[in-house]
Amino acid sequence: MNSPILIACAHGTSSPHGAAEVNALRDGIAGLRPGLDVREAYVDVQDPDLPAVVAGLPAGERAVVVPLLLSVGYHVKVDIARAVKSRPDTLAAAPLGPDPRLAALLDQRLREAGVTDNDAVVLAAAGSSDPSASKNVEELADQLRALRSNRIVAGYGASAKPSVPEAVAMLREEEAGGAGAGESAGAVDLGGRVVIASYLLAPGFFHDQLAKAGADLVTAPLLPSPVLAEIALERYDAALVAASQLPG
Repeated sequence: MNSPILIACAHGTSSPHGAAEVNALRDGIAGLRPGLDVREAYVDVQDPDLPAVVAGLPAGERAVVVPLLLSVGYHVKVDIARAVKSRPDTLAAAPLGPDPRLAALLDQRLREAGVTDNDAVVLAAAGSSDPSASKNVEELADQLRALRSNRIVAGYGASAKPSVPEAVAMLREEEAGGAGAGESAGAVDLGGRVVIASYLLAPGFFHDQLAKAGADLVTAPLLPSPVLAEIALERYDAALVAASQLPG
């Protein structure tokens, strides 16, 4: 019996570099599981769009949509859920994050950028109007705090607060001993730079905006890394196991 089709569903980007990184991630997923049918889909910007991909699946074939997204949010709860509901034998897996391995990858990116213990870090996520997404980002921030002693705060590109520039400004104020300092800073003497840790999959619009947020340094996105393909396959397998345990 063939394995269910894996639909690797990304957000979509107008950045050729970002699109190439996501394509490479999809190839990496296929490379880790020879023979698995891995298909391309997007929820925004790029084609093929997810509803069309789901509608075009062979009749009777099972499929799992794996969100190449870092948190639960509108795209997972609405776009992907709606596409999955439109066709029998189609499942949705969990997004890639939060996951301790992503925190370890962020830690690696910070070390590659030469970030020291004295630097303050803004964990920069895309942002969503869904509160679940912010909870996911805060969980990831806690995982990163377990690996590093830096002052770490979350900031968002859109739809959630604080924005990345607001988070950078708050840390600058703390560094200067302003109103944001003291107890809210955890009594940490920053004495260093303000750094943005890019909690984004690949280059694109949101990553480009980080350079304008007023930080001293911006890390590279998460891709390329084999970790993302490994997590995606785990999410696929977990969705199949969960479905097999449902009554009936």
